[in-house]
Amino acid sequence: MEKEILFPEIVLNSGYKMPTLGLGTAAYPLPPPDHLTSIFIEAIASGYRHFDTATIYDTEEAVGRAVATVVEHGLIKNRDEVFITSKLFVKDTHPDLVLPALKETLRELGLEYVDLYLIHLPIRIKQNANPFNLSGEDTLHFDVKGVWEAMEACSKLRLAKSIGVSNFSCAKLSRILEFATIPPAVNQVEMNVAWQQHKMVQFCKEKNIHVCAWSPLGANGAIWGSLAVMESSVLKQIAAAINKSIPQVALRWIYEQGVSPIVKSFNKERMKENLQIFDWELSDKQVCEIQKIPQAKGFRGEIYIFPEGQYKSLQELWDGEI
Repeated sequence: MEKEILFPEIVLNSGYKMPTLGLGTAAYPLPPPDHLTSIFIEAIASGYRHFDTATIYDTEEAVGRAVATVVEHGLIKNRDEVFITSKLFVKDTHPDLVLPALKETLRELGLEYVDLYLIHLPIRIKQNANPFNLSGEDTLHFDVKGVWEAMEACSKLRLAKSIGVSNFSCAKLSRILEFATIPPAVNQVEMNVAWQQHKMVQFCKEKNIHVCAWSPLGANGAIWGSLAVMESSVLKQIAAAINKSIPQVALRWIYEQGVSPIVKSFNKERMKENLQIFDWELSDKQVCEIQKIPQAKGFRGEIYIFPEGQYKSLQELWDGEI
């Protein structure tokens, strides 16, 4: 008997299937490792089959332990039933460092492959730099061609079933497509009702690149981001009218754009609630109201802008898509 699919899957341009909703694993501060592992086990029990991690999140080991535990206890049959995304750290965005970085990620996860490996940002910094407090002298030139060729090598070694990017503009994606022999399967970008990314979504549809949305609820005004999603009067009215929560309306809107949201909640009830977006639809009128929501990018990336750096302005970093 085939495993039950609790929500739809999409087929990436690599030919592999990806669950259309993922659980993000970035958090500050992080819960203790054992607690974190138990959260991810609970997520799998609730129905999550896609986990989004990264070197910088420091959650790879906990994700891997959770997967190993649920396989051992028979909650799922094998590791292949879970889709794991991880990301190349900005210290490792050099052609010679990509494969060693992925091998370290696999060691942390305790896995033989990841389902999706992304270049986290089109940025390179020095190995000894503090990624949260950079100076201009910490930045190095990001060689997109060399790094992508190294990503393709990881794919050919079957250490990553699919490869892609994160936080790339349409222009930067176009640059990769000029020389890629394996096109990016995914571009994971900030996207929510308050930053709707219409240009990016349309561009990626035309190029057969799937879009994943991080910060689908606007980050709730944490270290960065805003309350523009959770306190939206438009979403509040829609949610009340159809007896859904504001997060459910926000996530459903993303899903209806053909985009896969990466949700982030470690609360048991909210994790379950976020899965309940697939058996109902927004009306045309509601979608039109959402399109009128004022737009503003939450994560602008000022920390990567330096007069002596590769990107001297936000316009250069995002190629005007800001």
